[in-house]
Amino acid sequence: MSPSPLIVLSHVQVAPLLAEYPQPEVLTSETTAVVSLDLNRTQTEIPLTPTGLQLPDGQQLSWAQLGEIAASENSCFHVRDNTAVKINTFSEQTQRAYSLYPTHSAPTMLVSGITMHRIVDSDPHQDTREKIKAAGRVAGQVLDTTMGLGYTAIQAALREGTTAVHTIELDTAVVEMCRLNPWSQELFTHPKITRHLGHCWDIIEDEFVDDQFSTIIHDPPMLNMAGELYSADFYRELYRVLKPRGRLFHYIGNPDKKSGATVTKGTIKRLKEIGFGRVTPQPRAFGVLAIK
Repeated sequence: MSPSPLIVLSHVQVAPLLAEYPQPEVLTSETTAVVSLDLNRTQTEIPLTPTGLQLPDGQQLSWAQLGEIAASENSCFHVRDNTAVKINTFSEQTQRAYSLYPTHSAPTMLVSGITMHRIVDSDPHQDTREKIKAAGRVAGQVLDTTMGLGYTAIQAALREGTTAVHTIELDTAVVEMCRLNPWSQELFTHPKITRHLGHCWDIIEDEFVDDQFSTIIHDPPMLNMAGELYSADFYRELYRVLKPRGRLFHYIGNPDKKSGATVTKGTIKRLKEIGFGRVTPQPRAFGVLAIK
């Protein structure tokens, strides 16, 4: 028997439903509504009853439970055993709190309260597309240095010219969060994607050979969370595994802010010092592009 489809809801899906049916006690057995059960990836027509929402796998959520989801604007909920459970966790490995944060597109991840994607004047899906676009021609073997929710790896794998995508994640808690995110499922099913668990510096140093990758997408946490991933020594490892004329896109942060401008300036300086040729700012994607 195949497992039941993943059902995940947030206020984005539930609040409009409550607004449309403020008096559920008057609903009839023929009342239905079109709702996304996977954070706006697809739409499903489901029955509504005076007692709650009837789900395709036989589960039911009461109107009170739906009200709790609608009131929680910072959380996504996994529905299992007729209960909606917030998708969050604390990692003993990294001492960080993680939660899945809803948007009107793909969700982002909060790491100790900090969003891992742009959600102002953008959304996580568009943010990822901008990074891939900034890298230019994405083909051959691709390295995604920091997996997170896996959006970069998935978008790279969907490119026709890509032959393989290697993506690295430090924290097992993040991997488990991906398993509960409808937008991350291709991480576990796409044949081009290989996941690696460990510190990306160690994985790159121990498992990848010289000139292996045509494209590298380096999207590290903020400088104060992972300063070693902005160092010249780490950039030398990226340079080593990148093919001649290969492309490195390095996400940094908003160049219009003082902190982003300062980090961008230092990053460009270090990349040039270790041998990268053209190193050009990509302000639309909040990063820089470097060519070997």
